[in-house]
Amino acid sequence: MVEVKLHDIGEGMTEAEILHYFVKAGDSVKADDPLVEVQTDKMTAEIPAPANGTIEELKIEEGTTISVGTTVLVMNAEGAIQKQEESKSAEEAAPQAEKIPTSSSAATAVMEKTQGRVLASPYTRKIARDHGVDIENVEGTGPAGRIMDEDVYRFIDGGSTQEVEPAEEKQEAPSRTYTDQQPESIPFKGRRKQIAKKMSHSLHTIAHCTHFEEIDVTDVQEWRKEWKSLDQGVSMTAIFIKAISLTLKDFPMFNAKLDEENEMIHLEKDHHIGIATDTPDGLIVPVIHHVNQKSIKEIHEEMKSLTAKAQNNELTSKDMTGGTFTISNVGPMQGSIGATPIINHPEVGLMAFHKTKRRPEVRGDDEIVIRSMMNVSMSFDHRVVDGASAVTFTNRFAQLIEHPNLITLELV
Repeated sequence: MVEVKLHDIGEGMTEAEILHYFVKAGDSVKADDPLVEVQTDKMTAEIPAPANGTIEELKIEEGTTISVGTTVLVMNAEGAIQKQEESKSAEEAAPQAEKIPTSSSAATAVMEKTQGRVLASPYTRKIARDHGVDIENVEGTGPAGRIMDEDVYRFIDGGSTQEVEPAEEKQEAPSRTYTDQQPESIPFKGRRKQIAKKMSHSLHTIAHCTHFEEIDVTDVQEWRKEWKSLDQGVSMTAIFIKAISLTLKDFPMFNAKLDEENEMIHLEKDHHIGIATDTPDGLIVPVIHHVNQKSIKEIHEEMKSLTAKAQNNELTSKDMTGGTFTISNVGPMQGSIGATPIINHPEVGLMAFHKTKRRPEVRGDDEIVIRSMMNVSMSFDHRVVDGASAVTFTNRFAQLIEHPNLITLELV
């Protein structure tokens, strides 16, 4: 008998939720067939079969959150397979990949990929394939248009995901009447549940404090236009990320992680900047690694790639882990003038950039001029850094943005 256990499928993972089993007791499986789909706080993944064999018992119910090392199911494997410890060692020694490995541990997980922008779980796609249905023809009724199992079955039964309700007969009434509509219930599980757990942990662990400031972005906008005229177009976010990295160089305590258990503050040497990203399935934070060693153009190109992968649910574990500081640019949403961002534990700081507005500013000898002004919110862990440090950190960032030539000098 072989116990298929949940192993760490991403940096720092301690638990995952059992979303769906692809098998039941008595089913025959081949090596690398998907056995179960799990959801961590960062990704959806599948656990494959370690060898050919037969499923003996499912140990955990769907919807249950379990810890790393817990036995998920038991199978009777055909022939000899390597011991789990040897498989685990081989897996850890191998480089990360986005494809399903051909052997090794049952804990090897593969990120769910979507085709184009069609949102559906691997199990839902399997149902469609088994019935010869092109999933792109199925209309999803789940959150953000996600295709659910029942959408595929409904399409198979009637060729449409829409059920036509019989028309109600028009009734004459002397007065207008109202009917109570029943609330819709949405399962609180999967990524939404993982986001909730991570946010709650961060909010109740970190001593949050937020500093607000406004920054004049008029000159940096003109600076960006000069780049664009030289066919070197970059986004404002890429410039902000580089300016954050240059600021972290002067304030290393903000590029740190607090280890509460061992009572240590670890100062990170490289700047791995997380970018809070909104997706149809909820908030995720892909990471641009080694920002301190990259140009603004390189940051811009990598950010575009990560954003596209995030929207298509194609981010790897490496894309999602290792962050040392996080930024959130909500300005393009054209509705935010301020917020109190929740820090991505165990990081120490997070800066949010808000809507840019043209407004009058007093300059020089009481001269009133029109400038482009942007609000920023700087959340920090008051256990690690003090308010004065947060103010000087934000002022240094503002100085770089308001005088963008200083960024050029820092890069020389």
